Amino acid sequence: MKTVTLPPDTALRRLMRRRRDDSLWSRLLRRRDVVLALAVLGALALVALLAPVIAPHDPVDQDLLHRLEGPSAAHWLGTDESGRDVLSRLLYGTRVSLGASLLAVAVAAGLGVPLGLLAGYLGGALDLALSRVADAVLSIPGLVLAIAIATALGPSLTNAMLAVGVVYAPGFYRVVRGSTITVRGQTYVHAAIVTGCSTWRIIGRHVLPNVGTPIIVKVFLTFGYAILAEAGLSFLGLGVQPPLASWGSMLKRAVRYLEQAPALVILPGLVILIAVLAFNTVGDGLRDALARRDREPS
Repeated sequence: MKTVTLPPDTALRRLMRRRRDDSLWSRLLRRRDVVLALAVLGALALVALLAPVIAPHDPVDQDLLHRLEGPSAAHWLGTDESGRDVLSRLLYGTRVSLGASLLAVAVAAGLGVPLGLLAGYLGGALDLALSRVADAVLSIPGLVLAIAIATALGPSLTNAMLAVGVVYAPGFYRVVRGSTITVRGQTYVHAAIVTGCSTWRIIGRHVLPNVGTPIIVKVFLTFGYAILAEAGLSFLGLGVQPPLASWGSMLKRAVRYLEQAPALVILPGLVILIAVLAFNTVGDGLRDALARRDREPS
């Protein structure tokens, strides 16, 4: 029998190559705004990790003889109302603000994702009860509820971020619940049920991996909201306590000196703006790429 050798560039190979080129991450990385946002987030993460190394001064050291000074060779971004180096406080504030936001997102995902999986997969009375609780929490303005919880727990950064995490948990719950309901009807889930897999194995092995992308999108979007919430709570005195610095606490102290040293307000405000825009840009890019992929025929 004569052996037929297929050419190296067959239709199947072209199809596989096109599939790789049209993957979620390849589509995402073709957007310049998303690539720029990822670069900004990477830079902020490096600053947060290396703040003790790259900060030129101790962020809590005071020098009252040189308070409210402009940029100089000794202090590149000037000094604040207590003579502390603004650049050093911004660098350390990056660590505090991102760390606090990470805690809030972890709490929100830790509460919302498991409950959303259970409610979406099991349905019934559990789904009804959890959905009513989530709707009740979402009916209250988020910042107002966070202020109430943080006030009850006491003013501290950890308590403030726990409050923010509780407030944002229903958002994760609704996203995961909706995605789980969709995945629950797929053929591979029914096949796992027929073969006798336990509920926990089906949720962990078949459902959770297929709702991972919406969770990632929600994480990036919630990170931006958490940064704003931390800044707002610290501005109100419910977050970071002196002498620690965060972007929100720097704004709180700088407002009193707006006319004398406007840069003290502009700099942390600008950093907050850039960070939130970067997180939202990546989240929006992921959401658009996911929606486009789901619209295309397989």
